[in-house]
Amino acid sequence: MTDLSRATALLTIDVAAIVANWKRLSALVAPAEASAVVKADCYGLGMEHIAPALFAAGCRSFFVACVDEGIALRRIVPGAVIHILSGPTGGDEGEFATHNLIPVLNSLAQITGWASFAKKGSGAPAVAIHIDTGMNRLGLSEPELERLAAKPEILAAMRPILVMSHLACADDSDSPMNARQLTTLRRLASHLPALPQSMAASSGIFLGRGFHLAMVRPGAALYGLNPMPGRPNPMSQVIKLQGKILQVRDVDSPMTVGYGATHRVEGKRRLAVVAVGYADGWFRSLSNRGHGMIGGMKVPVVGRVSMDLTTFDVTDVPVEHAHPGGLIELIGPGHGADHVAAEADTIGYEILTSLGRRHHRRWTGAEGACAS
Repeated sequence: MTDLSRATALLTIDVAAIVANWKRLSALVAPAEASAVVKADCYGLGMEHIAPALFAAGCRSFFVACVDEGIALRRIVPGAVIHILSGPTGGDEGEFATHNLIPVLNSLAQITGWASFAKKGSGAPAVAIHIDTGMNRLGLSEPELERLAAKPEILAAMRPILVMSHLACADDSDSPMNARQLTTLRRLASHLPALPQSMAASSGIFLGRGFHLAMVRPGAALYGLNPMPGRPNPMSQVIKLQGKILQVRDVDSPMTVGYGATHRVEGKRRLAVVAVGYADGWFRSLSNRGHGMIGGMKVPVVGRVSMDLTTFDVTDVPVEHAHPGGLIELIGPGHGADHVAAEADTIGYEILTSLGRRHHRRWTGAEGACAS
């Protein structure tokens, strides 16, 4: 939606704040390299606008989830080093070569397949190798590494430039699993040639310098999510979501609100109906428990969130601030994505990546700031 006058919600994305977050993390981990994870369209916030700003700020290495994301990113940032976390998924090796994309090889099957591809003289790019250190998701197991070490000709056919793993409990600084995984990475990496290593994503950065290794891979922290749950957020907030009020109505007991009549009105109240619902990423689980902000005042969600609409109790808000055409802040500086996630019983990642496409989006704080 390009016309703000027709929009039912406004999503403002502060690109300068994202760049500032990356710079903060880059300074914290130096001399290790700070890359940027920009998968899922920069966690739903717009890779086309954010990735070039990060590159201009000095970020050179980027991670995305799949090859199509890598191809899109190559068009946007031609000079970037682009890693594809899924690696080749069967028959798409040529796309990696054509677009100079670095596959993260996650299994012995992917490694042997890539070696066969590279032996064909197809201009295969460098690779990263992912070791599983306890998460049991992607990555080579220890038996696979031992089999690989027994066949040095396989690795000789490719150009590995990075060995990486992923922490399972990085957001819990007290978890003994963090240290165990780091020790496991060092031990298992001995099966490979000496290579730069990477372990820490956003939360792992704050576990200490020992986890920084050669490269860190922040994602969520760039976009304002708190990498240290339960502690003050060291990152700047980057988004504000405002929903447009469609109608304000006066109600009185014993009236009810919304589907299922799950909220019963007690006394005279004033309600504002906002044109944002679960189709827009405002979760149904916020029913009767979430809140928004008007003029610095909290306004609770009453009744169930529906597909396109949410009702707020604005009784205590001055009439001049709560009127049709006015805006209620759903996510903002004082009520960030992590807070909304807690109310919705989920995580900030899901809030960001679910933000709906009906929002009028505005990117600010960088050259070429624009809207769509």
